[in-house]
This record gives sequence, C-alpha cells and structure tokens, in this order.
Amino acid sequence: MMTEAPTTTNEAAVITQESAKADVTSTETGKNQQVSDATAVGSTDGDTKEATKTEEVKAGAPEKYEFKAPEGRNFDNEVINTFSEVAKELNLTQESAQKVLDRVGPKMVERQMAELEAIRKGWIDSSKVDKEFGGDAIDQNMSTAKKALDTFGTPELKTLLNQSGLGNHPEVIRFFFRAGKSLSEDTFVGATNGAGSAKGQPRDFASQASMLYSKQ
Repeated sequence: MMTEAPTTTNEAAVITQESAKADVTSTETGKNQQVSDATAVGSTDGDTKEATKTEEVKAGAPEKYEFKAPEGRNFDNEVINTFSEVAKELNLTQESAQKVLDRVGPKMVERQMAELEAIRKGWIDSSKVDKEFGGDAIDQNMSTAKKALDTFGTPELKTLLNQSGLGNHPEVIRFFFRAGKSLSEDTFVGATNGAGSAKGQPRDFASQASMLYSKQ
C-alpha cells in the first residue's frame, strides 16, 4: 500500500494562512451582500412611499366637485361653494366630500327647520294674546280676518301665507282683521254723483287700504 508523506510544519502553516484568508474573504463578501441587500430594501421602501404619495395626490380633490342633493331638495349655491373650498383645502376626494355632505347636510336642514318652526310658534303665541284681536274673542276675530282674506286674497296669496307660516304673523292677521271689520261698516258715498254702495257691501280694495293706513 502507498502512504501519503507526512505534512511538514511549514506546509501546515501555509495551509492555515490560506484558510484564514478564505474565511476573511467569505466574511467580507457576506457583509458586502448584506449592505447591498439593505440598500436595495431601502430603495424599494422609498419607491413605495413615493408611489403611495403619488396615488394620494391622484386620489385627492377633483378639479370641481359635483355634489348630489337628496331627492326633492336643492343645495344653496353659496353654502355649496363654501363647502367645496374647504373640501379642496383638505384635499378630500369626491367620494369623501359627498359622504361628509350626506352626513352633515340633513342635520343642518333639520336644525334650520326647527328654528323656523320655533319662529312660527312664536307668531301664533303672540297672536293669541294680541290686545286688538286676541284673547277670548280670537275665534270670532279670526273669522272676521278670514272674511277679508277670502274677499281680497288670491289663491296664490293664500298658498304663500300657508306655506310660509306668515298667515299666523300678528301683523298679517291684524291687517286682515281690520279689513274684515270694515267690510260691513260705513256706507261708501261717491264724491260727485252721490252714488255708493249700501251698508254691508265691500268697498273697492284701494279705498279699503287707504282707510286702513289712515287709522294708523
């Protein structure tokens, strides 16, 4: 059998040195690879953040908002313009801005209607205790006012008074109450020919209005 020659001390030292160099080279290569990988990850994260920012900008406020009002209602232009300006400053998307409007809008309308209802109720309460036509005789006096409204008022006026609630305003009632009272008062006599209407017949509205204002 053939046997290998024994390794000398010098040869062993050379081998050890070569092995150490190989380990160092391997370690340095590993470090360089880690640095390269870390740099690549950082670059990827930066690209992702930039892409996200770009998407956020693209998904922000539109050039012009197009808001949809609830069915049967219309938005006030001044209010919508102001809301659009604020939404654009906040960079809200069309969807987000519409969602805010859908949530806040009905509450604003509800609050406004409650305030109007309180005002109308105040008119009714004031009319009930009015010194001229209110009090115990209010029902009879309201009939007198209604007679004047039926005589001189148009259907359009009646609709306006009803829908706005102005028909309960003390000064509106006062006007028609006085007009109603005067319908059956003094006989109207013509200036030159003595012609006039019998007592109890309504005068023409121009004379009626002049008489009402002259009593103020």
